[in-house]
Amino acid sequence: MTRSARRTRRTLQWTGVGVAALLALSACSSSDDSSSDATATPASASASASADADPKLSGTVTVFAAASLKESFTTLGSTFEKAHPGTKVTFNFGGSDSLAAGITQGAPADVFAAASAKTMAIVTDAKDAVGTPATFVRNQLEIATLPGNPDKVATLKDLTDSGLKVVLCDKTVPCGAAAQKALDAAGLKLTPVSYEQDVKSALTKVELKEADAAVVYKTDVKAAGDKVEGVEFPESADAINDYPIALLKNAPNAEAAKAFIALVQSAEGRQVLTGAGFIKP
Repeated sequence: MTRSARRTRRTLQWTGVGVAALLALSACSSSDDSSSDATATPASASASASADADPKLSGTVTVFAAASLKESFTTLGSTFEKAHPGTKVTFNFGGSDSLAAGITQGAPADVFAAASAKTMAIVTDAKDAVGTPATFVRNQLEIATLPGNPDKVATLKDLTDSGLKVVLCDKTVPCGAAAQKALDAAGLKLTPVSYEQDVKSALTKVELKEADAAVVYKTDVKAAGDKVEGVEFPESADAINDYPIALLKNAPNAEAAKAFIALVQSAEGRQVLTGAGFIKP
């Protein structure tokens, strides 16, 4: 082989080595880039998934709730706002039947908490609730009298005394329906001086001394403190009301509404409610 031929052969060998090295470096670089992308993508996806799983709640939650829930729900509303800065809970308390009618007629609300399954059915039958309402507490009746019980009311039958001015909730309202059920169980007939549209209105009549007694809930007697005196009666056991709660179909703030319902059903919520005199379901 001539010197020129040997020089040409060595040049080709080194060129081949160089190309191979470049290809190897290129492959490593490509592998590193691919590995880097693969590592970054799950991290981004994870961060995104975490944000979706725990969204920051904001805005107003509008709750339509039975009048007897006023004290305990007001407390839970404050608790919710502190736990979720940027949120506000507003309440519309009243007779469950009136609230249900408002919802079916398009009143904007996120949550409905009723004082009976019957009034909740007004909303569910109209398909204005999401899913199946959950019973979160129960409530029992009690007689509210003037402080010191000057008329010596001891039984449900005592309320039939013609000399007493007695107030009942309207029969369409859960507390009124429950009172009628208790009277029927005792075989008693009672003609009140007035029928009130919600339990707070009935209680107020006694607090203002416009009535001698009213059949209300134990929770309302407890909330009134020394403004009234409570008298238990055995027939109330035949007229205990379940309280269901539901997310509404057209809720303007559904995510925050779900979180409020979760608070009501939580151990913390249950403690507030039982502390107000409600019974566990």
